[in-house]
Amino acid sequence: MKILTILLLLVTTGIFAQKENYNLNKGYVAEGYDVVAYFSNKAIEGNKKHTAEFDGVKFKFSSEENLETFKKNPKKYAPAYGGYCAYAIGAKAKKVAINPKTFEIRDGKLYLFYNSWGTNTLDMWQKEGAAALKEKADKNWLNIINK
Repeated sequence: MKILTILLLLVTTGIFAQKENYNLNKGYVAEGYDVVAYFSNKAIEGNKKHTAEFDGVKFKFSSEENLETFKKNPKKYAPAYGGYCAYAIGAKAKKVAINPKTFEIRDGKLYLFYNSWGTNTLDMWQKEGAAALKEKADKNWLNIINK
């Protein structure tokens, strides 16, 4: 019985730890926008009829086709840094909300950005050097998720 309790604790702790590493504003990754559609350079809100779970979190898709595409390779489509603002992770090592319509596909990966109140961090990301910020963000993200 003790072993079962310990295993249950480890599994549930792992699941909750994963959820903390995702931006789940509105209950879904990318605020419910279709992460597969971004790879066609489109920001499209998903539909509750087409949902999937990966890594303990929910994703919505605009079509059954995109849902099936995601299921074949979810790691490819899951956004970098759990869907938090890539610029903020790189520049400040902070988890910041995003505007799901502000994104970039770089080296086959989806990056999302904050864009509100006159601040577009995608523009800042590009002006300040996306490659260097991405490198910093990769390191910062490892520190954030390993806390």
